[in-house]
Amino acid sequence: MSANPPAPAMDGSALLDEVEAFHRRFNIFPLEAAYVAVTLWDAHAHLLDCFDSTPRLAFLSPEPGSGKSRALEIVETLVPQPMVAVNASASALFRAVSGMEGRPTILFDEIDTVFGPKAGENEQLRGFLNAGHRRSGVMWRCVGDGSNQQVQEFPSFCGVAVAGLGSLPDTILTRSVIVRMRRRAPNEHVEPFRQRIHEKEGHALRDRLAAWAQSVRDLVDGVFPALPEGISDRPADVWEPLLAIADAAGGAWPERARTACIELVNAAKTSDKGSIGIRLLTDLRDYVFNGIDRLPTVAILDRLHSLEEAPWADMSGKPLDARGLSRMLREYMTADNTPIAARNIKAGGSVMKGYYASDLHDAWQRYCPPPAESALLPLPPLPGSSEAVSG
Repeated sequence: MSANPPAPAMDGSALLDEVEAFHRRFNIFPLEAAYVAVTLWDAHAHLLDCFDSTPRLAFLSPEPGSGKSRALEIVETLVPQPMVAVNASASALFRAVSGMEGRPTILFDEIDTVFGPKAGENEQLRGFLNAGHRRSGVMWRCVGDGSNQQVQEFPSFCGVAVAGLGSLPDTILTRSVIVRMRRRAPNEHVEPFRQRIHEKEGHALRDRLAAWAQSVRDLVDGVFPALPEGISDRPADVWEPLLAIADAAGGAWPERARTACIELVNAAKTSDKGSIGIRLLTDLRDYVFNGIDRLPTVAILDRLHSLEEAPWADMSGKPLDARGLSRMLREYMTADNTPIAARNIKAGGSVMKGYYASDLHDAWQRYCPPPAESALLPLPPLPGSSEAVSG
């Protein structure tokens, strides 16, 4: 009696097409690239042990009613061991990750209640989300009663998708595929999601994804896919697992994935103004100095306060002052590796404290994004400033 013939190989490209089509039925994403990224993220959740890191998936919007929670609902039907968390504590999450028989995929809705402007800081949860980004990530806790306690490590490596209003801490944003959701326009329509009906369809796709993932495990385990030019460092950590999945699927997915990678990384750079320190350095370069070699502190502050879309005129209810400017700039170094500090500037026969562009140049090169191709003209000189005197 002959052995049973081997089962035909699964068509990964066609399967990912079906997963993408399932999302399109219920979700309106702002970019075509987002459909590609979310589909690949769904698939990568079935192969976490093959990767050194796992990107967070973040559905964010400025207003409610933008489809974030629905997007998370669809993801829930497609990933392994979904664990829906709202206002869950860090302790609950890391114990779930380390204690369950199967590693959960954590879906955290209303993440703005944890990191929003009215929520205060939540360092433990932020630490969990950051540590769980990498395979080696663990949380350390004391376990035991009274004085009989021992330090124990709890693994925190797991897939995490979040949804919320506003933004997230930079440490999480830079580890995320970011989908900035919008309210549907009048001409945009989606199919109503009926859980009792459509959840079964999602689960059927999930089971096929899981089977396909096992069939291609050898193709993605320990593989470092070719990255698009210019993608390195943190964006590379985010996209390597997704590109490996796309390469294993074949068809149009390798090219679509790399196109989506470039588009979403560039979109994140455009909307990400970096830390407040980098924002200050960039504004000084582009709008304050902008070709001027030195400026008194009073002139710098006046120009910063005049920038309409910048935070400098209202820093926790007060405008940035000379002391605050000095404190922020001293965090960065000159080319001689000394803290950037105010120096004497001669102006109109008097001496004023101010800053030199030469002291800032090294920090501009190291921290700031490339300047715009068409630089803005310098602001007109202020009375009493060095360029007004020299002119």
